[in-house]
Amino acid sequence: MQAYDIEVLPRLFDRSDANDHGWCFGLPPGITPEQWPLDPANGYPLQHGFTLLLPEDYRCHGPDIVAVSFFASAIDHNDGGPLIEAPEIGEAMAAADAPSDPDLRPFWQAARTAHPRLHRMEDILGIAFAAILLTKEEFNGPLCQPPRLTGNKYLDAMPLPKWMAVGAAAAYWEFAGNMRVVQDTFGKKPIDDLAENRVIHWTPREADPNGGRAPYDEFQHEPTDYVQPFFSAKNAEGKDEYQEHKWVAGLAANHIGGTMMPSQAVPEFSPYYIEFEEMFGGYNFGGGNAQLDVRDMKFDWACG
Repeated sequence: MQAYDIEVLPRLFDRSDANDHGWCFGLPPGITPEQWPLDPANGYPLQHGFTLLLPEDYRCHGPDIVAVSFFASAIDHNDGGPLIEAPEIGEAMAAADAPSDPDLRPFWQAARTAHPRLHRMEDILGIAFAAILLTKEEFNGPLCQPPRLTGNKYLDAMPLPKWMAVGAAAAYWEFAGNMRVVQDTFGKKPIDDLAENRVIHWTPREADPNGGRAPYDEFQHEPTDYVQPFFSAKNAEGKDEYQEHKWVAGLAANHIGGTMMPSQAVPEFSPYYIEFEEMFGGYNFGGGNAQLDVRDMKFDWACG
């Protein structure tokens, strides 16, 4: 195993280009609208963040599982917790029996038509995230439009997520388009289209010693063979301070495996993880970053 830097390029994903390894924003492939994960806080479809083709050494669920699609609560529906809520919807999704209210029954049914490799996650603020492991056929499959319920009293009482009107790319541009990194990544203002995306390309890291090693927090976890990116040394004034190893310079913020650089504490994850920033699909991490463990299907993020 080795680590891989991820670059987001300012153009659309091209299925005919072998160097295109997935896409951010846009729509997920190979699933049906009935399998699209809903937000238990409000019943709307979760926003598709990215679909990533995994390098062969990160296909830890067997050779048939080649990619992962990641979903998150819409950026305009959370602010330190779910901003738009209808508790009855989450209760209906978790209920064993079908609810008597016909407007709640679609959410109960959606939980029963979920993709067989759907994994749901929730942060400490109660914000929903999800990931679906994809086969090669699914990764190469048609893009899926989100499900839309009309005439539902619960959804009609809440605002539509912005991404469902203009697409996730345009919604994130409106949310954070004044940031230079956003403008550089998009290249130009994204058009209002649910399928509008930006291509993902990964390349092996040359200098990272931690490919295939599980990251650990030296203050919380048992030591492993993982090489910490920082070391303690005397500064010019003779005081101890943490400094980065030279090999850390140039490592991409978005990457697959290798050295983890979380905004706060290191989560206890397997070596098969993806670390990414807010721009990698459009999220509100408070200026921080996130990690998705593809093997154990765990998720963590922290503000900067």
